[in-house]
Amino acid sequence: MTDTYDRGVVEDFGRWREFSAGMWAWILHKFTGWLLVGYLFTHIAVLSTATAADPAVYTETLRALEALLVVRLLEIGLLAVAVFHMLNGVRLLFVDLGVGLDRQATTFYVTLVVTAAITVASVPTYLAGV
Repeated sequence: MTDTYDRGVVEDFGRWREFSAGMWAWILHKFTGWLLVGYLFTHIAVLSTATAADPAVYTETLRALEALLVVRLLEIGLLAVAVFHMLNGVRLLFVDLGVGLDRQATTFYVTLVVTAAITVASVPTYLAGV
């Protein structure tokens, strides 16, 4: 008979606190990658249906979508996801090349701060004219 211990749902959920910055960087990189793939397919679907009839339908579709506040907020989210994914990808490239191996946590936090700064700085541009 082997001794087993059931940690329970609450204790298992608490294990998220044990993750290092590298694990969070990996999780967020995968998550943002899947979000970008999902956006790409949605983008292609919307554009292909909008251009099916004539160019005027395409223009009207874009104008109608751009007029919605929720679309503008989603665009801000898309920017944040894309910027983080790009910056973290560059960070991972340097780590793979052996540069900054001892500063992975610091560079991950810098990536988060730069992503937040770029996103916040772009908010007035996206919300102009709402």
